[in-house]
Amino acid sequence: MTSAVWGGPGKADGMASQDFIRMQGREEGGVMFEQFKTRAQGVSAEVYRFPTEEEALAFLVAFLREEGVAEQAGRYGVFAACPFLDRVDRPQLEAIKGMYFEVTRERAAAARVGISQVDWALADTGTLVQDATAVDKRLVSTLPTIHVALIATAGLRPDMPAWLADARPQEANYLAMITGPSRTADIERVLTIGVHGPERLVIVFIDQMGGTN
Repeated sequence: MTSAVWGGPGKADGMASQDFIRMQGREEGGVMFEQFKTRAQGVSAEVYRFPTEEEALAFLVAFLREEGVAEQAGRYGVFAACPFLDRVDRPQLEAIKGMYFEVTRERAAAARVGISQVDWALADTGTLVQDATAVDKRLVSTLPTIHVALIATAGLRPDMPAWLADARPQEANYLAMITGPSRTADIERVLTIGVHGPERLVIVFIDQMGGTN
């Protein structure tokens, strides 16, 4: 077995080596995901993971219906432009009354659910990182009652130094770092959720979604 993985340049050896690297990557990704999930749930975020975009889309459609998205102020759904939206069966989302894909400040403020795609996730703190240069991403992640964040599992990084080694933050005009739903404490240390942002953060990892935005 060892010689098959690390042996000479034969075709079988090369295939075995690639299989080993993929398996090792999955194991490391699984450890990082579990660490991220533990940290994120520790600050009241909800974390899900799906193998494909189709399964994630089915979850989103069911979630939006369950949350009562409708053509009514306070019940709208808003979806910021992103690669995920371009690749999936968008008519399934468009069939939900009250779901909007052209995001305005007024509509986002009257929305129950806002959905955006984020770029990276830091496992050690349960933090999401998003290039939020586009204004619609900021609106859907801060004004609705619930923020649903979509992310490719490949966007996981162990910590900020590892993220900085891969990312080029100087190229973004606006970077957002999101750790759990909005949390505010007064001078008496009474914690309140959702005062200055979403009451709920729902994070959806997708294995087969390519890389970041």
